[in-house]
Amino acid sequence: MKNLKSWVLETRRANGVSLRVEQSHLLHIDVLDETLFRVSLQKDATWRLSRSWTIAPVGIEAPWDGRSRDDLTGFPCPRPEIVTHETEICLSTDTLRLKVKHPLQMIWEAKIDGQWREFVRDRATGGLHLGLRDHAHAHYLDRISGEPVFGLGEKTGPLNRTGKRYEMRNLDAMGYDAEHTDPLYKHVPFTMTRTQNAGCWSIFYDNLAGCWFDLGNELDNYHAPYRAYRAEDGDLDFYMSWAPELLELVKRQEQLTGGTAFPPRWSLGYSGSTMSYTDADDAQAQLEGFLSKIKTHDIPCDSFQMSSGYTSIGDKRYVFNWNDGKMPDPQGMAKRFADQQVHLIANIKPCLLQDHPRYTEVAEAKLFIQASAEADPQEGPERSVFWDDEGSHLDFTNPDTVQWWKSNVTSALLERGIGSTWNDNNEYEIWDHHAQCSGFGTGIDVGLMRPAMPILMTRASLDAQQAFAPEKRPYLISRSGAPGLQRYAQTWSGDNRTEWKTLRWNQRLGLGMSLSGFYNIGHDVGGFSGPCPEPELFVRWVQNGVFHPRFTIHSWNDDRTVNEPWMYPEVTDLIRDAIRLRYRLLPYIYTCLWQAATQSEPMLRPLFLDFGHDPETWNESDSFLLGRDLLIATVLDKGAQARAVYLPQHEGGWWEFHSGIWHAGGQWIEVPVTLATIPVFVRGGAVIPMGEGADRASPTSEKKRILAAFPAKGTALTSSPLYEDDGISRTPEWCVTHIDLESDATGLHLSTRRDGSGTPVLSDATIVLPADETRALVTPKEICL
Repeated sequence: MKNLKSWVLETRRANGVSLRVEQSHLLHIDVLDETLFRVSLQKDATWRLSRSWTIAPVGIEAPWDGRSRDDLTGFPCPRPEIVTHETEICLSTDTLRLKVKHPLQMIWEAKIDGQWREFVRDRATGGLHLGLRDHAHAHYLDRISGEPVFGLGEKTGPLNRTGKRYEMRNLDAMGYDAEHTDPLYKHVPFTMTRTQNAGCWSIFYDNLAGCWFDLGNELDNYHAPYRAYRAEDGDLDFYMSWAPELLELVKRQEQLTGGTAFPPRWSLGYSGSTMSYTDADDAQAQLEGFLSKIKTHDIPCDSFQMSSGYTSIGDKRYVFNWNDGKMPDPQGMAKRFADQQVHLIANIKPCLLQDHPRYTEVAEAKLFIQASAEADPQEGPERSVFWDDEGSHLDFTNPDTVQWWKSNVTSALLERGIGSTWNDNNEYEIWDHHAQCSGFGTGIDVGLMRPAMPILMTRASLDAQQAFAPEKRPYLISRSGAPGLQRYAQTWSGDNRTEWKTLRWNQRLGLGMSLSGFYNIGHDVGGFSGPCPEPELFVRWVQNGVFHPRFTIHSWNDDRTVNEPWMYPEVTDLIRDAIRLRYRLLPYIYTCLWQAATQSEPMLRPLFLDFGHDPETWNESDSFLLGRDLLIATVLDKGAQARAVYLPQHEGGWWEFHSGIWHAGGQWIEVPVTLATIPVFVRGGAVIPMGEGADRASPTSEKKRILAAFPAKGTALTSSPLYEDDGISRTPEWCVTHIDLESDATGLHLSTRRDGSGTPVLSDATIVLPADETRALVTPKEICL
């Protein structure tokens, strides 16, 4: 690759400039917002891929055929001050400034307390590299010792990515090591960096080709310490943002890529799943047996995710094929699930095996991605390894494929009573880089857009579901994808391995996804592959899983046992208690989901996201926040008799959720634990809305509303929201009850205010105070909502 050095000013625009680089290329700089700039490089003044499937500013619909890279719709695009000198050009807003120097080097500064402070710069010994005979490219930045780096989405290891190398190449990584394996299922080329005295900054590379991030693993004697982004193809097109704190950058990334879907409330209930049921010869009986068992064991449950065995012929799976021997009456089965208010979600895959009964039909219609001339002189469908055979992947950039898919989702699933889709095995492991996608009329190498295919697949499933039930909010799951997937679906961390360390490292992996704009996530509780979880591990996994947005117990154990709440009678009561705790907390969790969808608030939050002023929160931690107010510190170690918990500095202190004991913030405490202990703490000043008596996630199943008030010590006035609607409608009547809690040295007062045209699900609530609270409650303990 060539190091780009020379440049001249080519054009000035209202919101930026274009530079002519090395006499051939165009470097565009666009000011999109006060603290958001975009830099894009066109090799030979032409886009390699002129469209994006990740960028979709909130409120702007993402086009099916991709958003033009020249389209700035949805951004304010303020007019920057542009100053040119002989040796540099400078673009600035009131807060952010970019200097471009000779030889080509970009220096970024933020205005803090009236002074410009540099927060990052390109490596002086070559910042931008570009392939001479291909479109490979690289971006090198200075690396400052001690600056933590976060992001990159679904990555194993510590949340602070500094010192490691990571690859973006979507893979079906079944049984991965949750501490070390890389790459995994998702492509998220986004990082955030916290500087020592110049705030925080993020960079998002809008490129779907395979790429690598080196954040200090690599050293080179000829250069000062640096960090690198390298891509094998595509366009160098990045978004640079600055903010005083990380939370604003997290929210901006989520908004830049389309926001978060708002699924139905039942999606927050317990969801059963296992490969074993649908793999069995009597799959329908096994599935219907699950309904009997949740009733027998008194386990609340709202959905079941059907694995792909229902499509089998022999030992292989064939999407949209129903095995009538295993599943003689799908409609009847779906009705029995519906009668028990358990929603069915069916696994579907985007690849047809070469002996699929409909393979020839689909091939002749050219609905598959086509092999490159280099790989197949006949240029028929590409063929890749898939599920112990070979198959061809559907091309979702072909409108005919989209229509075929929607038709089959409708006829094979929706019309049989299965209302939701689980879009799985969609990593598109096609290694013929130049295999051709239709590209909605303009051919595209699959290597340029592999991670976009699962987004488009999921969107096709979404369109089918919305057309079939237009009045309901759809629910979808997708395993693979890139930024933008979250605007359509929930996701999870894939096929994890059953071992104790997975519990700890999956928790951090999920926080990494949340920091990267994927808020509605979870993990396979109990572990998917490998040995059967021992009883203690299973209990601890469930106790942890109930605090994640997606709570699914799923498995494919080596010994063909099934991870079920009742799998160990000696601990079934503890499993039931944990699941029932989740259902009690659903009003709070649903409010968090609403805040994610409407206010871009992460549901899962590392401690430093809200308490960054406390230095201790930046150290690796085994605790996290669910919403702003619940600190989750579940037990992650085998045989533990105590759990060390750090409580961040907070004037209101922290309350133990279960015991009602108060602790000052800014300290480590040690909590004695038994197998029944679920350590949860509440921020002082919070009111946690809860429901009693619910056996379903439906709001109408709640019998009693509890407002668990945890007052701040001393004098304080705080407010906590409770969002309510019918839980299913796309345009529901809704209301937000603002619960105001006022405290002083002698007493407590709680009052409510309401927004929205809807009414609360329950008209009154009981106020509950923690055991250690001695101040008098002025408000009656029964309050009208």
